[in-house]
Amino acid sequence: MKKAILLFLVCLFYLISFAQTGKPALRIQHLVDSFYVYVSYGEFGGQNYPANAMYMVTNSGVVLFDTPWDEVYYQVLLDSIQVRHGKKVVMCISTHYHTDRTGGLTYYSRKGIETYTTRLTDSLCVAFNENRASHHFTGDTTFTIGGRSFEAFYPGPGHTRDNIVLWFPKEKVLYGGCFIKSASEKDLGNIKSANVKEWANSIRRLQHHIGKPAYIIVGHNDFTNLNSIDHTLELIQTYNTSLPR
Repeated sequence: MKKAILLFLVCLFYLISFAQTGKPALRIQHLVDSFYVYVSYGEFGGQNYPANAMYMVTNSGVVLFDTPWDEVYYQVLLDSIQVRHGKKVVMCISTHYHTDRTGGLTYYSRKGIETYTTRLTDSLCVAFNENRASHHFTGDTTFTIGGRSFEAFYPGPGHTRDNIVLWFPKEKVLYGGCFIKSASEKDLGNIKSANVKEWANSIRRLQHHIGKPAYIIVGHNDFTNLNSIDHTLELIQTYNTSLPR
């Protein structure tokens, strides 16, 4: 009961704070097992736009997969996790260099959280003046923490040339991030950094590697439709066939 009351008070405090900033409140939704999807917001197209990310609760603490988009959510997420689960965030992995994935890296590193990106992502963070992680890895890497294992997999260029996905083979959870578009999307969205010609090949490489996931978390908008991978391929084909020959 005390935990529920504390969670309510924390949520109420932040709801008032968000009302003052004009940003929607942080949303947290249970996915399956120890996985939770959280939704923050940033500005895109002149309006608040949702960004999906995820975290996993382990015996050793909580692991974040991507940071919130806007700074107003950085501490909110940590506090919400502490109240909800009674655990601290101990690790964070960002899946590509854009701000909606890396924005909180510096903040979290200063909080003592172990932050990670690939070396390619780090080089792009330097080039585009984005926040950087404290630790970097090269190539496909398996992480084990608190009795849970998952794989960081690089399928090839797509939404960006550095985009990775995170695969949890035991639970068949695919955290696709912005590499996979929501089945509700009508186009590929922001493709300023994309390699659309290679994107389909990269998705097929991912499909070959993981088989059929039970859950797919996409970077933006609805993540409940498992047709998101096939839909992304359709969007890519539509875009490529529309190009002048």
